[in-house]
Amino acid sequence: MMLETAVFYAAAVIAVFGAIMMVLQRNPVASVLYLILSLVAQAVLYVQLAAMFVGSLLIIIYAGAILVLFLFVIMLLNLRGEKIEQEKSPIPTATKLILSLLFFVELVMIFRQFSTMPTSEYITDAGWQFGDVVPVAELLFTKYLYPFELTSILLLVAIVGAVIMAKREKGEDEGEM
Repeated sequence: MMLETAVFYAAAVIAVFGAIMMVLQRNPVASVLYLILSLVAQAVLYVQLAAMFVGSLLIIIYAGAILVLFLFVIMLLNLRGEKIEQEKSPIPTATKLILSLLFFVELVMIFRQFSTMPTSEYITDAGWQFGDVVPVAELLFTKYLYPFELTSILLLVAIVGAVIMAKREKGEDEGEM
């Protein structure tokens, strides 16, 4: 039981760290790599919940296929993450430090609250089929069919748009020579 708790906290911290670092990166390739780190940590959390199917989908589809597609588009568009001149923030550094300290104290208080609370109060029984193939497929192809199809169309449009932008940009570069 103690090992499961340690793995949970480690995976949760890594998932949050990866998500924060993904947002803070200026280099898009590094940002995608941090997103992969966050998704793998989230997959570990799903596996701990006995949702093997959902955890494996996170790894295979999102970390494997979608993010490789993101990397392909980033490299196709030749985004280098050039150094951007840092604008002076209107928020003073002292205010940023105080807010960061308050968020950290809040995080510590949340962890203390959960560590003193009995497990039965914040963990419910999800059922024996939680995260299994049949319930996920049933929801995906009945209740969430239209959002699922719209997401696939959105991804297709994004790919086509990226290719068109890259061709246009390449044509402008060749025209200048």
